[in-house]
Amino acid sequence: MTISAIVPVWNGEELLRRLLASLGAQTLPAGEWLVVDNGSEDGAPDVARRSGARVLSMGRNAGFAAAVNRAIREARGEFVAVLNSDVELSPEYLARLAARMAETDAWFATGKIFAAGSDARIDGTFDAVCRGGTACRVGHGQIDGPAFSSERSIGSAPWTAALFRAELFQRIGGLEESFESYLEDVDFGLRCAHHGLQGVYVPEALAWHRGSASLGRWHPETVRRIARNQIFLLARHFPNRFLRRRAWTILLAQALWGALALRHGAGLAWARGQCQGWRGFSAARHPEQFEFEALDRLLSQNEILIRESQAAGVPDWYWRMYFLLSGSGAI
Repeated sequence: MTISAIVPVWNGEELLRRLLASLGAQTLPAGEWLVVDNGSEDGAPDVARRSGARVLSMGRNAGFAAAVNRAIREARGEFVAVLNSDVELSPEYLARLAARMAETDAWFATGKIFAAGSDARIDGTFDAVCRGGTACRVGHGQIDGPAFSSERSIGSAPWTAALFRAELFQRIGGLEESFESYLEDVDFGLRCAHHGLQGVYVPEALAWHRGSASLGRWHPETVRRIARNQIFLLARHFPNRFLRRRAWTILLAQALWGALALRHGAGLAWARGQCQGWRGFSAARHPEQFEFEALDRLLSQNEILIRESQAAGVPDWYWRMYFLLSGSGAI
């Protein structure tokens, strides 16, 4: 088994140094390190070169999707590990993912990712999408417990720290570059689901993630891209019949996210992103979309996972209101 490790980076040399140290300590080492520089203005590329990584320069901040795709095209391994530059891996992280992928024939895998500096609060496990078209990083912000400690098949893995079979990219392509950054991994997961290709969540594989280290979670640019890309998800995967039948749920999900952005002082950025998304809706339409019944069944199953994870701790305001107002009842 050969592994190529891909790390897109935009500044943050100290965070990158920590990641590469943890990558070098893996019990199943990656034979190739590809660090993609998105126009860093600090010493991050030099840190990568000194570690033995091959640095691919984008020449500008081209976004996460374009950077990862560039490295995927040049990777030589049978497996590809995609890692955020602000994550740290436990020594057995890649070994545990690879072992379970081999035993389950999964196409991709991810582990239990804690918030940086904590062995209790979860940053994320796997992704799920509701019928309103917004995504949930299952477990985010929750205290670890039994709900997040069972292995399961998954449809979408956060590309924070995930392992993929290289063949998967030959079958369905790389990340959608029009997303730039944010939700491009969710889009990829929906494409995998459309083709019946599943992954595995391996809770014994542990990592720690700082999260939104480049800009910040509620930075206007972060909010604008997420708001736009939520609409792009609808355009690329939701058939017209679904958009008509679930119009209330979709409008509710989008409006609640806008209210959340407004509470964090980013209401204008949300509005800009929504406008950009709807203006680009027709151009973003994907020729291969789900049938209504298949998508409704998939997203209903996703909503069960979201409800269960939220009920395991203190529910987020967003999901509490979504389920209540969409007619699914209180969490």
